[in-house]
Amino acid sequence: MEPLITPETLVLLLVMLAAGAVTGVAAGLFGIGGGFIVVPALLAIFSLLGVDPELSVHMALGTSLATIILTSLRSVNAHAKRGAVDFHVLKAWAPWIVLGVLLGLVFASHTDGHTLVLIFGLGVLILSLNFLFPRAFSRIQLSESMPRGLALAGLATFLGGISALLGIGGGTIAVLTMTFCGRSIHQAVATAAGFGAIIAVPGTIGFVLIGLGAESPLPGSLGYINLIGLAAIASTSMLTAPLGAALAHRLPPMALKRAFGGYLVFTAMLMLKDAFPAQPTGIAAEEPAHAVAVPMPSAPRSDASLSLPASSRRTSP
Repeated sequence: MEPLITPETLVLLLVMLAAGAVTGVAAGLFGIGGGFIVVPALLAIFSLLGVDPELSVHMALGTSLATIILTSLRSVNAHAKRGAVDFHVLKAWAPWIVLGVLLGLVFASHTDGHTLVLIFGLGVLILSLNFLFPRAFSRIQLSESMPRGLALAGLATFLGGISALLGIGGGTIAVLTMTFCGRSIHQAVATAAGFGAIIAVPGTIGFVLIGLGAESPLPGSLGYINLIGLAAIASTSMLTAPLGAALAHRLPPMALKRAFGGYLVFTAMLMLKDAFPAQPTGIAAEEPAHAVAVPMPSAPRSDASLSLPASSRRTSP
């Protein structure tokens, strides 16, 4: 009988508990789901455990989305008690977000891990700008009201699709959209938590279904969801989220955002480094432009061949 707790299981559990604690603090500080922290942490630990890179990327994205369900619902409930959540926006955006998530899942199921890492790295790098330059983004207002019609459908579908591919709750994009459209930052953060649940529920179900045929070496896996990682991250993130919310009212917000932006840039660079591995350099790595004929020693000729007259020998062209 195999032991219930193996060294691999223990390492996975401890790292995920730590990642969950950091995720909870970040969620309370910045109103995000924590995918920017969970996905790199999962990729790192899966790599240490020797999981195939193709499998580890899909499992990191799926497990990250699963953790966002609980984090998002808890956050929405807390904000709703203060009347800060705009449920009309959530209802209007929900169908298109789900459509985007489904499209993102279809893309992810036909995409290799290398491409998904590249998408994650580029997405994180772009979204880090919001944290590195918070004052510049806070001054932008593109409209007095939220998008409607085709603009709403297109933006919500994009939000769902890119969030499914990055394994995030879409909080950063949602907050930017709402503040650009004249909503207060408090209402934007509160409503963005609701976007996280709308994205994470179908995203989690999708990653379970598309991963049912995958053979995971990790214990406690269901499709592309690792249940041990999910339980560890969710438990500690829910405990530390109030701490992050308390720190948000005590620490300078601009400095915090820039620090988190620096972390996102660092994470993006690591992901892009993996997506673009260094090519070997030097003479040995270069392909010769032309094949060089190496003279081979000829076999010794017999005395008979030496005695043939010149006229009887055939000259090669």
